[in-house]
Amino acid sequence: MLSKINLVFIPSPLLGSARETELRKILNSPNKPAKERGGKNSPNRKGPEHKMDQHDHGVSEPLLGSDVDRTPQYSDAANASQGQNANKPKRMTDGAASDTSDTPHSAKALQAGILYVVPTPIGNLDDMVPRAREVLQQVSLIAAEDTRHSRPLMQHFGINTPIIAYHDHNQQAAGENLIARLMAGESIALISDAGTPLVSDPGYRLVDACHSQNITVIPIPGACAAIAALSAAGLASDRFIFEGFLPAKSHARQQRLMALADETRTLMFYEAPHRVRDTVADMREVFGRERTAVLAREITKMFETIKRAPLDELFEFIDKDSNQQRGEIVLLVAGAVKQEGDVSQQSISTLTLLMQELPLKKAAAIAAKLTGERKNALYNLGLELQNKS
Repeated sequence: MLSKINLVFIPSPLLGSARETELRKILNSPNKPAKERGGKNSPNRKGPEHKMDQHDHGVSEPLLGSDVDRTPQYSDAANASQGQNANKPKRMTDGAASDTSDTPHSAKALQAGILYVVPTPIGNLDDMVPRAREVLQQVSLIAAEDTRHSRPLMQHFGINTPIIAYHDHNQQAAGENLIARLMAGESIALISDAGTPLVSDPGYRLVDACHSQNITVIPIPGACAAIAALSAAGLASDRFIFEGFLPAKSHARQQRLMALADETRTLMFYEAPHRVRDTVADMREVFGRERTAVLAREITKMFETIKRAPLDELFEFIDKDSNQQRGEIVLLVAGAVKQEGDVSQQSISTLTLLMQELPLKKAAAIAAKLTGERKNALYNLGLELQNKS
């Protein structure tokens, strides 16, 4: 009898290689009816401050899917167990089995003067997609956020392509150099420390410059901590927003959260481990103790943790276990539920903060001017809040 069921989300690969070639031949066969050959009803498969630290840390709670093998990053033991040649990517060879000549943007023959945006694993090296490895092997140059971090990763996969640094502190000079090389016909891959580039990192400036110069940009789909966390959170995913890192200072952070208090879409944030406790405390104050939230920590790594709870309970979980204040962290918060006649969450947060410094009557009057809510409604709400405390 099964004692546990692990639900694992696996993204569907894009059609490609021999499989796509064979499928196209079948669909375009003259012996097939028009509807079977394709047309309008046929499927169409088209193919963010600082990065989070890359360290594994222990937790006391059982893991989600803990019996799935998660290889620690750059593990020598893993390399030895797989064999000396197991980690070397295989190059495409001629022949029907590997023919991708009709696959758009195939890695078999890279086009010149193109910027490839290439994701890298966020923890588990098995998440390096084959197409990303092919592109990184065959481009003229790799632009990396931190070459000291990326070189061991490239060595692990047997990729010997030259690497240069492209980050916040050199983006002007390095960006101009990269644009010049692209315009001269070189192909370049842009990578970040982990995950998909441009998600909370400076790479967007280079991509923007490419578009300004009519240079083609091709994205390679792959690992992204925010999307992986959303897929396991169980929060509404039809509409969501990504806010990156919140301000480091408490006052500025609360102001940003207050601006999001009435947002009905699911909220997604990256957070540094040494600030996660204070950030969740501010969320509890601004969004309310009962708002559902999710802590997604060390995704794909050995000590992965997915914890979903009301903000009050989530704060206690983090506060009581210092292990939850380590590693790479994604925070997700359910969107606000707006009911007719309700005082907005932003107005409640404004009133609550004012009541900490002012008498209720004056706090309600100022909050009414700031938010546009009725003063009487805010005063009555303030009485309820005082009675609860």
